[in-house]
Amino acid sequence: LTNCATVIPLTFQTNVLTELRKWKISLIEHHKVQMRQEKEKHAAHVRQLSNEMENLKELLHTYEISIGRKDEVVITNLTQALERQKERIELMRKFTLWRIQHVKAKQEEYANRIADRQFRTALMKKVWAAWRSLSEEKWKEKVAKACQLRAEDVCVQLTNDYEAKIAELTATLEQTKAEILRLHSEREQYEDTMKKAFMRGVCALNLEAMTMFQSK
Repeated sequence: LTNCATVIPLTFQTNVLTELRKWKISLIEHHKVQMRQEKEKHAAHVRQLSNEMENLKELLHTYEISIGRKDEVVITNLTQALERQKERIELMRKFTLWRIQHVKAKQEEYANRIADRQFRTALMKKVWAAWRSLSEEKWKEKVAKACQLRAEDVCVQLTNDYEAKIAELTATLEQTKAEILRLHSEREQYEDTMKKAFMRGVCALNLEAMTMFQSK
């Protein structure tokens, strides 16, 4: 029995060690496979980057050629634009000169119109002064009569208005006096009523007191 007990743990230990070695070898193999895959991926990525660099170099060379051509085109375009700008400036200069001449002509025309208007205005003022000096006396008489008639009408209207207002105020005053007399009369009646009620109350108290004394 002792020998059997010793053999079983040794066998178990051997099996465990064997499994551990297998597991270790499997892990190493798996790690090698992963390393090989990563190296292959890295190599493929490097090749891809190299291809992209070659493509970029070719594209850069193409851009350099294109930029060289574009510089020539840009210089040509700028030269043409400068020529057009010169032509535009010349046209603007001519238009400005024409505009200045046109404005001067308009200013002269406007000054002539103003001078004519001032002359006509001065002439009309002289005529107006002459006519006014002739008709001023008649006009003053007419205005004085009209003002007098208007003042009379206003005085009559004011008198009528004041009389109507006085009559209205007088009627209001009479109504107010009547109201005051009515209030005085109501006050006297109220005071008499209160006195009578007070006396009735005193008499009732006296009678009640006498009744109490008699009953006692």
